[in-house]
Amino acid sequence: MAEVTLARATQDVPDDTVVFDEVVRFTSDLIRIDTSNRGGGDCVERPAAEYVAEKLADAGIEPRILESAPGRANVVARIEGTDPGADALLVHGHLDVVPAEPADWTVHPFSGEVRDGVLWGRGAIDMKNMDAMVLATVRAWARQGRRPGRDIVLAFTADEEDNAAFGADFLTRQHAELFEGCAEGISECGAFTFHGAGDLRIYPVAAGERGTAWVKLTANGRAGHGSKANPDNAVSALAAAITRIAEHQWPLRLTPTVRAALTELAAVHGLGIDLDATSPDDLAHDLAELLAQLGPAAALVDTTLRNSANPTMLSAGYKVNVIPGSATAHVDGRTVPGGEEEFVRTLDQLTGDAVNWEFYHRQVPLEAPVRSATFAAMREALLHFDPGAHVVPYCMSGGTDAKQFARLGVVGYGFTPLKLPPGFNYGALFHGVDERVPVEALHFGVRVLDRFLSR
Repeated sequence: MAEVTLARATQDVPDDTVVFDEVVRFTSDLIRIDTSNRGGGDCVERPAAEYVAEKLADAGIEPRILESAPGRANVVARIEGTDPGADALLVHGHLDVVPAEPADWTVHPFSGEVRDGVLWGRGAIDMKNMDAMVLATVRAWARQGRRPGRDIVLAFTADEEDNAAFGADFLTRQHAELFEGCAEGISECGAFTFHGAGDLRIYPVAAGERGTAWVKLTANGRAGHGSKANPDNAVSALAAAITRIAEHQWPLRLTPTVRAALTELAAVHGLGIDLDATSPDDLAHDLAELLAQLGPAAALVDTTLRNSANPTMLSAGYKVNVIPGSATAHVDGRTVPGGEEEFVRTLDQLTGDAVNWEFYHRQVPLEAPVRSATFAAMREALLHFDPGAHVVPYCMSGGTDAKQFARLGVVGYGFTPLKLPPGFNYGALFHGVDERVPVEALHFGVRVLDRFLSR
């Protein structure tokens, strides 16, 4: 019986027409459900959660809708595998999206319209497309009487676009038992086509994430009249600290995931540079030389070579002729694995004595093994449907719900397979205007996802 199950699991999806129709329709339908997350609790995912739960229930899969607050809903379901002794795999995607201003878009961001073979709308990339691919895949299994080798736990979460308090954070703290046995997980931001120099097609699979280190800075001074000299000006002190942070050059920190990415990218490009043999004194020079030779592919690693801190918000005063007694700022900090102590120490130095700082939101960086059987299976599934391509690991510059699930011991990968045409700027569409995805990319994705999850 096990041999029959494996043989069927390694075949391509036999009912492509139904699967292809569903993945496009589900993506469009989910986009039409406006789940804009404006932060501070201002979002309602419940209608999208009910839609997902209905599609799962139609396939005989028992979903649980879990609300962390009124309207803030998550969906969790488990599909039993054929091997009860195997570790379970978590497949998670978020239901919320960032806001969109319709006047800025070519096609209305909540229309879910398909135009010239491209599906438009907020969430087409981030990440209602993956939610739809998962739904279409597991429904195909139900029609075909197929089961995966190991348990698959599905989680459709709220609040990923803010701080996950109503979503993955709530689930891991209040309902950890639903994820029992999950050793690994997959989610967004990996396995998309990256077009390198010439005709190189690269699929970067995320095997790491930089940590989140959002920081609030506060400067306190002496309030007074704007016409009088005031050496204790909070705005001036804050501005000086912000300038130092913005201009700081963070040192290189090559993590195992980034080192593996550079090694494999060098091999793909036929380059003989060996960073493992490079002395610390020559590392910066040799790395700069390698990045220059990688051409467009350098973008896959250049933001994850070091910590970063970008000032993003400033607030002070209420009237032009009044010096305020305090001023605040926010900084989007990101830390590479192993770089958290350096971040804290550097912020202490850059802010100085006149400015206090604290973490506004903090999540740990992540790394996943790139020599694992799971990574090999992801590579195989991608190359099965695009045999002329190359699959490499990479580290995400930002973060996902994998950070919350890591508390439960779940090792996370970014694997949302999409085959994209040359010139399609995948990265720019995250939180950008005119977010969209080619229909053919969804078709490719659901086939790859089926092959990977089935094995």
